[in-house]
Amino acid sequence: MDLKLTAPAFQSHKFTSSPLPPRMATLRSPRFYMASTLRTGAKEVDLKKPFMPPREVHVQVTHSMPPQKIEIFKSIEGWAEENILIHLKPVEKCWQPQDFLPDPVSDGFEEQVRELRERAKEIPDEYYVVLVGDMITEEALPTYQTMLNTLDGVRDETGASPTPWAMWTRAWTAEENRHGDLLNKYLYLSGRVDMRQIEKTIQYLIGSGMDPRTENSPYLGFIYTSFQERATFVSHGNTARHAKDYGDIKLAQICGTIASDEKRHETAYCKIVEKLFEIDPEGTVLAFADMMRKKISMPAHLMYDGRDDNLFEHFSSVAQRLGVYTAKDYADILEFLVGRWKVETLTGLSGEGQKAQEFVCNLAPRIRKLDERARSRAKEAPTLPFSWIFDRQVKL
Repeated sequence: MDLKLTAPAFQSHKFTSSPLPPRMATLRSPRFYMASTLRTGAKEVDLKKPFMPPREVHVQVTHSMPPQKIEIFKSIEGWAEENILIHLKPVEKCWQPQDFLPDPVSDGFEEQVRELRERAKEIPDEYYVVLVGDMITEEALPTYQTMLNTLDGVRDETGASPTPWAMWTRAWTAEENRHGDLLNKYLYLSGRVDMRQIEKTIQYLIGSGMDPRTENSPYLGFIYTSFQERATFVSHGNTARHAKDYGDIKLAQICGTIASDEKRHETAYCKIVEKLFEIDPEGTVLAFADMMRKKISMPAHLMYDGRDDNLFEHFSSVAQRLGVYTAKDYADILEFLVGRWKVETLTGLSGEGQKAQEFVCNLAPRIRKLDERARSRAKEAPTLPFSWIFDRQVKL
């Protein structure tokens, strides 16, 4: 997951969560700030401690789903086995990272590496900032599996549970694991990036964890993953397009292949939520509105390299400027999900449900208006160094 979309790419405040690109976050009313934060800039790090204190602290809500709702997920296990597990591919039919990389046992390995590095020389630093950010997001996979296993009624209770929900989570993780492996190895061979700084960022990120405010509820959790999988599909698809424009067809193929996986995973999660709308339209539309009011925080919003306390915000600004993942994409994804789940046509809702329905159906246009206003007020972006590319300067 990447998800290529100050939590996600979105909020201008240090390590807080929001769906909107940095320049839009300044337009948010104070009442939208859901979390307080603990700043951990490089000067504040205590090198004697083997761990970092929490980098994001807010009031956490757990187990908010009524216990009786758990039965819904148990009752549709047969449906999940027939309709969700089919979106996994057999391992023997899956691509593997080595399919796209120089073969280390071949006589032509060194020549293949030289060709890769020659192609890499033609790609600008700003692209590598975005590609590295996407890769780091994918490499924090242990955190995402952990998050899925917090969801009541669908978690992997034993670590090897035979339920369809648990089987999906493990196999989804296994498929996603190839994404970070492939991008990591490509970047290592490219010679364009500081791998040690990247590896530190990955360690910090996994150690920081994440709380997307899903409250152990699979309603919230599957809405979140539906959004995130489409966001990563968009982000990787756009990095593929840029790589092709720069003349690196192999890198374009890599990014496009990863995007294809994300699209398939998005389809599975969207089908789960679609089923929930069929069974429990009231509860599902309330969950959808709740998740969107909180804002969809990007999985890597606690990104930190030991130096830049605003690293995720800066990475997100570059992604926004390049058109890899933008506020428009956020609005487009929301609009897509509203249409995919036929939210506008829901009937029989309570007064509260109708308010939730109206909120999510009208939110995308509001986001676009905020983006247009932010663009009109935007000042000349500064240029800052990124440790991932040996502190070379990149315009935000």
